[in-house]
This record gives sequence, C-alpha cells and structure tokens, in this order.
Amino acid sequence: MVTSAFERPVSATTFEEFAQRADYSLLDSLRPDPEARPDGDDHRPRQVFSGHYVPVTPTPLPQPEYVAHSSGLFAELGLSEALAHDDSFRRLFSGDSSAASGAMRPHGWATGYALSIYGTEYTQQCPFGTGNGYGDGRAISIVEGVFNGQRWEMQLKGGGPTPYCRGADGRAVLRSSVREFLAQEFMQALGVPTSRSLTLYMSRAEGVRRPWYSEGSRSFDPDVMVNNPAAITTRVAPSFLRVGQLELFARRARSQAHANALGELQLITEHLIARNYRSEINAALPFHAQVLELARLFRGRLTALVANWMRVGYCQGNFNSDNCAAGGYTLDYGPFGFCELFDPRFQPWTGGGEHFCFFNQPAAAEVNYGMFVKSLRPLLEDDNAALEELDAIQAGFAEAMAEALETMWTAKLGLPSYDPELIQELLQLLVSSRADYTIFFRHLSAIPASVEELKPSFYVPSEEDLDQRWMSWLQRWRAQIGDPTETSAAMQRVNPAITWREWLIAPAYEQAATGDFSLIRELQVLFRDPYSTPVAELAVRYDQLKPREFFNAGGVSHYSCSS
Repeated sequence: MVTSAFERPVSATTFEEFAQRADYSLLDSLRPDPEARPDGDDHRPRQVFSGHYVPVTPTPLPQPEYVAHSSGLFAELGLSEALAHDDSFRRLFSGDSSAASGAMRPHGWATGYALSIYGTEYTQQCPFGTGNGYGDGRAISIVEGVFNGQRWEMQLKGGGPTPYCRGADGRAVLRSSVREFLAQEFMQALGVPTSRSLTLYMSRAEGVRRPWYSEGSRSFDPDVMVNNPAAITTRVAPSFLRVGQLELFARRARSQAHANALGELQLITEHLIARNYRSEINAALPFHAQVLELARLFRGRLTALVANWMRVGYCQGNFNSDNCAAGGYTLDYGPFGFCELFDPRFQPWTGGGEHFCFFNQPAAAEVNYGMFVKSLRPLLEDDNAALEELDAIQAGFAEAMAEALETMWTAKLGLPSYDPELIQELLQLLVSSRADYTIFFRHLSAIPASVEELKPSFYVPSEEDLDQRWMSWLQRWRAQIGDPTETSAAMQRVNPAITWREWLIAPAYEQAATGDFSLIRELQVLFRDPYSTPVAELAVRYDQLKPREFFNAGGVSHYSCSS
C-alpha cells in the first residue's frame, strides 16, 4: 500500500515542534509526593514516605558541549538530527529545564523504589535505615511524549541531585556516560530489548572526582581518585518503571504504611499495564484478570530477554530488582560487560559477586520475577482463585526460562532441535580451549570441517587430544545441521560478527575528555551493523582477540561502577 504524503509522520524540525509532542501520562495519572515542592526545587536527601514521584528540576551542566546523538533513534522518533545542535534542545537535555516550552512541564521528576538483592529485601543502605531514601538519585525524567505514534519517556542520567541522592552529587562522569550511550544503541542493533540513547552532552567546566584505576593497574578495586568531565546522557524508553518500584509500594501496602498504600500500588500497576502492556492486555478485562495477564506477559518478556543476553554474551553485573525493568528490556548500563574469553562465571563488576555472573543470569531473573509476583499479591488478596493462578504462573518460570534458553542455543548452533549433550560438551570445549565467545561462534557459523578453522578464536594453543575432541564434536554437529549454506546464513543472523570489547571502548572516552570524539563516531558506525563483517580498516582493530596486557587490567577487564 502506498502511503500518501498527508499520512506520513511529520518530522519535528524545530524545538517548538518537538515540544508540541510532550504528553505526561505519568504525571497526570500518578500521585506526587505530598511533601514535595511543586516548583521542583528539591535536591537534598530526605525520606519520601508516599506518592509515586517527586517533582525535581535537573541541575544544568555549565557550558554544555555536544558529544553525540543517535541518528537511528532520532529517525524513529521523527526528529530532525539538526535538533541535537539546537540551542534550546541542547539546554534541555544538558539539564536546563527552563528551556521547556509549549506543552512541556517546567520541571522533571524522580521516582522511588525498593532494593532487593537476590531476593533479600534491604533497607540498610538507605541513609535513614528505612528504605524511604532509595530511588533515582541522579536520573531525572524530563520529557514524556508521543512520537511517531509511540509513547516515550526521556530521562537525564547525571542530571544532578534529587531527594534520593543519599548525599552524592547526582552527576555522571563522561566515562560512564559514553559507555551507556554506546551500549544502549549497540544492544538495539543486536536485537536485544533495551532502553535507548538520544543525546550525550559534556562539560569541561565542571569536573567530578571519582575513584578509578591508575594506568596499568592490576588492582581489583579502584586505587586512585580521578577528575572527570561531568556529562549527561539522555536515555529513552517506553517507561522506566522497575520491579523495584512495584516492590516499594507492595511493601508499604503489606505494612499499611499509610492509608493510601494499597491504592498507590494499584495505581502504579495500572500505569505499568497502560505504558508497557496495553497492546496485549484488554482494558475491558476485570482488574484481577489484567494482573494475571501482566504476570504471564512479563514472565515471557523476562525469559526472552535473558536468553538474548546469553546469546550475545552480555552480563548485567548487578541484576537486582531495582535494575530490572518491568517492561521486560535492558535498563541499567552501569556495572555491565560483554564476555570475551568464554567463562560461565564472567562478572565484570567488582561488587557483583558470582550470583550475578554470566551464566547465573537466568537464576537471578527468576528471583527478580519472584519479587515481581510478590508485589502483585496484595492486589489479589480477596481472590483465592486468582492467587492460585498467580502461583501457578510463577511456578512455571523455570520451565519458561529453560525453553527460552533451549531455543536460543538451538538457533545459535543452527540445529534443527535442541541437543543438550552436544551443547554441554561444546561449553566444556570452549572452556578447555579458552575460546573467545563471539569470534568462536562467528567462525562456527562458517560451518567448518576442521578444528583448524576454529583456532583463530582460541587464546591458547590446543593439544592433540583436545583437537581430537573438537573433531569428534564437529562431526556430530555437522551430521545434525541441514543445508550448510542455509544453516550458515541462519547462524550469522544470531551470532554477531563483533562485540563490545572494553579495551577498545576505553580509548574512546579517554579521547572524548580532551574534546576528540572521533572514536565515539567510529564505534557508532561499527555498532550499527554488528552482524556484518566490518570493513577492513575497522576489522583490523575491532575483530581481534583481547591482547594479553588487558587481562586482569583494572578498568578494562574488571571495574567498579563508579560513575
């Protein structure tokens, strides 16, 4: 069908046209903290006892400097790329909410949430010891609107302190901002559900001190204090609702913390459904039926998400309930990494522990899902049949997760059906050969007949007995796959040609601190098409094994999430 010019979405080419698309469903349908200042001047740590959000104005970066924007996301939103350099647009997305105009609100908002670490409810990290101080300490949503027919929320990461900042400065450094900006768009190109990156601005007029690693450090923890330019990256998602948010209101409902506690839990659940699930949940259904559908759908999204993480080698190093998006996509890009040398226990974050390592992510997801279901239970307490059904949905998580992983491994190996013995032996061989996860599977996608064709992905030479094990495995694998040409093409669609390699990202943010953004531009180009072999000049740098000097290197092989 030919679309007429009249029906085509109109691109926003001016800031005024952008402002006309603002539409604030969260602020209009949820309750503000009754103790909040209506003007948003609310930047000191304090307890927030009720309400879904706190109005807060971001803190502008002084002398903001453009670093990057996502051409792909601008196009999806129907925005002219020239807006990234527009004065009012730059002011708004570098923290100056006074640039707001038209339908825009004059302040942003921050939200509270609870913290659970692997299923254990915490309050002790809260400065008040109550849990009422947890929330968006430096993430401030600034715009919600409808763009090209879809609702999006835009959030400043590093926008300054909020009541939840727990005494910190509310800023993000350029290093972590570059990582988040690039990683979100890379994950989108990989086909993994994720929040997105809109813009990145920095300020060399405002420095931020953070603990980090000295040059050549082999320290596990940061060993020096480093000055960094402050930066603000704008991340974009259908919503930023987290499992931890539902958990906060469920805790208050269970403890009857205030008269409206159960009502606030119901309101945020209704808002979650409206924002992230309305196309799949009929609004005419009774509320309890909508809650059950929500539980089913989130289970499917979460299991599919984690299977995708495993497929591309991503490790969410701190997969707590507050870092688990209730919409079922990747949200937090602080303590994350991508597996290079294959290791099921890969964990890039020094504070994460093995329970959040690469191959433990399905188990961590099940724990988060359990907290999600626990948060829904108060809404169904007068309906035993619904509670039984909810319990059954939760009990099916492990099976759903296993099915998602089986489907993923079957596709990754180009098999007609799942073969647990073949896959388990492969994983053992990968460990024994110290193989690079991405390079190995890309070489396997060429349907090799000999182990020699796989050896460029090995970090150490292999002995004869290991070569024989590989040859035996390859013969059994090749006997199962179908037409080699078709299988190779299918495998190349799920096994990326390149991956995120921290030792190649670090130079980009180091150079950016001096005003040289060329490596960021280069990585943006590289990451747009991760399933295609890079052109020769990029391949020589980005399609290679991790050099020996970067193993156990602080800030590259492992890092704190100081950001």
